Amino acid sequence: MAFDEIRKQAIAEWEALQHSDKPRILVGTATCGRAAGALAVLETIERELSRLGIEATVTQVGCIGLCYAEPIVDIIKPNRPRICYSSVTPEIISRLIEDYLVNDNPRSDLALGFIGEGSVDGIPKLFELPMLKPQVRISLRNCGHIDPTDIKQYIANDGYSGFIKALKMTPEEVIAEVKKSGVRGRGGAGFPTGQKWEFCRRSPGKEKYLICNADEGDPGAFMNRSQLESDPHAVLEGILIGAYAIGTTKGYIYCRAEYPLAVERLNIALEQMREYGLLGENILGSGFSFDIEIKEGAGAFVCGEETALMASIEGKRGMPRSRPPFPAVSGLWGKPTNINNVGTWADVAAVLQKGGEWYSHFGSETSKGTKTFSLAGKVARTGLIEVPMGIRLGDIIYEVGGGIVGGKKFKAVLTGGPSGGCLPASMLELSVDYENLTKAGSIMGSGGMLVADEDTCMVDMARFFLSFTQAESCGKCVPCRVGTRQMLDSLERITQGGGQPGDIERLEQLAHLVLSTSLCALGGTAPNPVLTTIRYFRDEYEAHIYQKRCPALVCSKLISYYILPDKCEGCGICLRACPVEAITGGKRMVHVIDQDKCTKCGTCLSVCPERFSAVVKVSGEKLDVPSEPIPVVSSRAKRKSESSDKP
Repeated sequence: MAFDEIRKQAIAEWEALQHSDKPRILVGTATCGRAAGALAVLETIERELSRLGIEATVTQVGCIGLCYAEPIVDIIKPNRPRICYSSVTPEIISRLIEDYLVNDNPRSDLALGFIGEGSVDGIPKLFELPMLKPQVRISLRNCGHIDPTDIKQYIANDGYSGFIKALKMTPEEVIAEVKKSGVRGRGGAGFPTGQKWEFCRRSPGKEKYLICNADEGDPGAFMNRSQLESDPHAVLEGILIGAYAIGTTKGYIYCRAEYPLAVERLNIALEQMREYGLLGENILGSGFSFDIEIKEGAGAFVCGEETALMASIEGKRGMPRSRPPFPAVSGLWGKPTNINNVGTWADVAAVLQKGGEWYSHFGSETSKGTKTFSLAGKVARTGLIEVPMGIRLGDIIYEVGGGIVGGKKFKAVLTGGPSGGCLPASMLELSVDYENLTKAGSIMGSGGMLVADEDTCMVDMARFFLSFTQAESCGKCVPCRVGTRQMLDSLERITQGGGQPGDIERLEQLAHLVLSTSLCALGGTAPNPVLTTIRYFRDEYEAHIYQKRCPALVCSKLISYYILPDKCEGCGICLRACPVEAITGGKRMVHVIDQDKCTKCGTCLSVCPERFSAVVKVSGEKLDVPSEPIPVVSSRAKRKSESSDKP
């Protein structure tokens, strides 16, 4: 069947679905939804529909990005708007089906928002909600709206129209369109995509390769995973366009094995593409042949670096090599190779569908388009977001993210994952694009964005992320292998109370050495969290080193727990809860913590009744409290005596 006929059929089926006389229920079953219990909700839906004798179309969709509100279920009654319900449980969905589908009560008290024309009493429009309103969905345009396992739903929503358009152009014209869009690589340094393709296209030799880098290894990052689980065909269409432009017949998707659902949905999508003539020999009769193979990575962070990734595909140990030659000249098996990440390929499909000029209207002067981020940490609304380049950092954290959990103060945000930098509250006016993040000492990276509140120790945060990159170092070059280890040793010593004068200066010296002499980008960016925390939070380093104090009360070796004699009622709750028996005291006795035995676990503080608040946590000071248990009565008498002595 010709693709035009396939497209007409797909659109007809999609329109019939939109105007069905049956209710439709959409369930978000990407990994975030599943982790929150979406599969149990799905099972309940099917059981309740059967019990009530209701005929409905139930569709599993991907992640719409509101991860904080999972599981998410949308209900669409015929000729009614689509209503989105959040934090749905099996019990809630049972009530919803009966209340809304049977009794026509949409339960506005349970609804998050609606999509469609008109209004619904008591329910706001979904895309007018604070988290969604500032967003522009290009890369994530279909996520949460279509069935990711149904190629027809993708085709019905302009899917593969960009590829069809590309086939009617010369490869050079396709590259020119991508260059016109201004789209830059969404996985790291932001190299112009069209220029990268042009280098590979012009490299001599008929045998060339294309790679999709889906090796997302940043702690707290989930952009690639969500995109592949929710809309794999958008990525695959971009890959087809890129393959045609650079002139290759073979492509690889390098995806982490820890992403089983993403791999599963990719495999389904590839089979569908072959069935519809979008992969293989002489695609759609165009004379262009291309096929894709999935390579599952073993979870090494360094394999996100393109030369290490290529070594892994070749069956070698994933270790980087020096450049030049660059992959566009000599890459996979020594042949010209083009590598882009998941977000870049999805953007490319949109660029060819709607035009480079259209895409270039979004974003800033030097950073065009939008960028997906995984917003995580101490922010009220966590999730997958897509915002225009150039948006204020503060708008992401406070408008999109809803501010800090519990109303606490914002302290810092780590952008770019463990290779990125920690930016303080003074940078909230920063326009988020490649150049500005680099000037601030951070990077865009793949798009991880981890928010820290006032209770975060920045020295400990730097230690944590350096421990990750140090453990993930392949060990090939000395600056990264030895330098990161020495930096980590210093940070561990500082957080444990062993900091010495000159440590900050030595850390900076080491960091710049590792940054400038490491073989690959892992070593070249690993010092960023250290350098930025020293740059913006130097006072915390000085407190740790010179005062042996952790201002955030996080570093266990620098904190102590005490029981205040004027507040302790001798109830014994903390004594019974202490896992190392470091607390002594009998009934109606003021309890005492043996500082030599105390492991700083904080159990005593967490179990002490709020009405007493007798346990306190301090750093850098020693409180004057009894060394042995004393009667509560004596303690009260002492307080009374002290009170009577006051004028």
